[in-house]
Amino acid sequence: MNPPSLFSPLKIGPYQLEHRVVMAPLTRMRAARPSLVPRPMNAEYYAQRATPGGLLIAEASPVVATGFGNPGVPGIYSEAQIAGWREAVDAVHAKGGLIFLQLWHVGRVSHSSFQPGGALPVAPSAVAIPSEFKCMTADGKVVDYETPRALETDEVTLMVEAYRQGAKNALAAGFDGVEVHGANGYLIEQFLQSRSNLRTDRYGGSIENRVRFLMEVTQAVTEVWGASRVGVRLSPYGIANGSGEADPMPLYSHAITALDKLGLAYLHFIEPRASGTGRAEVDWQNVPSAMVLYRPIWSGVLITAGNFVSETAQSAVAEGHADAIAFGRYFISNPDLPRRLQRGYPLTKYNRATFYAGEEKGYTDYPVHDELAQA
Repeated sequence: MNPPSLFSPLKIGPYQLEHRVVMAPLTRMRAARPSLVPRPMNAEYYAQRATPGGLLIAEASPVVATGFGNPGVPGIYSEAQIAGWREAVDAVHAKGGLIFLQLWHVGRVSHSSFQPGGALPVAPSAVAIPSEFKCMTADGKVVDYETPRALETDEVTLMVEAYRQGAKNALAAGFDGVEVHGANGYLIEQFLQSRSNLRTDRYGGSIENRVRFLMEVTQAVTEVWGASRVGVRLSPYGIANGSGEADPMPLYSHAITALDKLGLAYLHFIEPRASGTGRAEVDWQNVPSAMVLYRPIWSGVLITAGNFVSETAQSAVAEGHADAIAFGRYFISNPDLPRRLQRGYPLTKYNRATFYAGEEKGYTDYPVHDELAQA
């Protein structure tokens, strides 16, 4: 038998994908302010990138008002946000595409200027992000991160319920599934890693305890959706937002083995070479490969992302290291990316200056290949 390619069909949960080019979740900060309601322009953006049988993972969306640390990110905790997302979902479905929503809480990667009542951001422990990382306040000032407030044990339970409600809200908005964001130094990863989790209750100390919050959140979400429509994103060996575990292998092996028993739709990695991509152009060298390291202990569908181009994506799938490849930056600048990759068309270069905030420029104004050819 021939090895699979980027354009072989793939079954993810109950869904049949027609190709394996996935759109990664991409923070773009273009929701309405201050309501954080998705707008018609957001629906247009996702519809432009939808293909029959193609999977889009929508941008990370806070499950509760304390969960965001950037302006203009869409939420999934109000009725208006649900209605706004429904327009985007309907637009993707009209093109024959599938769309999952990434459920998010940033934890300490925030600032009091974003928090209800000006309160401190919350986290597993009162450990600030190192000063080499900088925070932008709601009024645009660049400052050090504040020391967050540690969640009480009963508040952690309430946070699990916030994820459960976010999952219910995503279901009400018509999404095809959800992805639990456990990567990039945000709240779930803050619980996972020993440098940010100094707790002495059942959520801290041992690896099993530090993995508990991830598992409770994922189990709560699967109780809403069913495991076959839930994915989880992790970033082993990542260093984004002050994250990083001295010895990631035992921690992430335990977490992935536990997740593997749930029968999830997929596991989604951010490759270490791309950790921190977004704010800067990075391509870390001499770092491990998450897909190679952890594929042997994951029995389900594996998606991976991070600095892939056509040739390396094809190789990863053909060699069995991953089942699908998620593209971020090049999906921003190439709304017809799957077609371009399949036909070998050149890719439009992205404009990093327009990644975050703004209106149509750098968002919905990138042309498809046929439009370029006619210009």
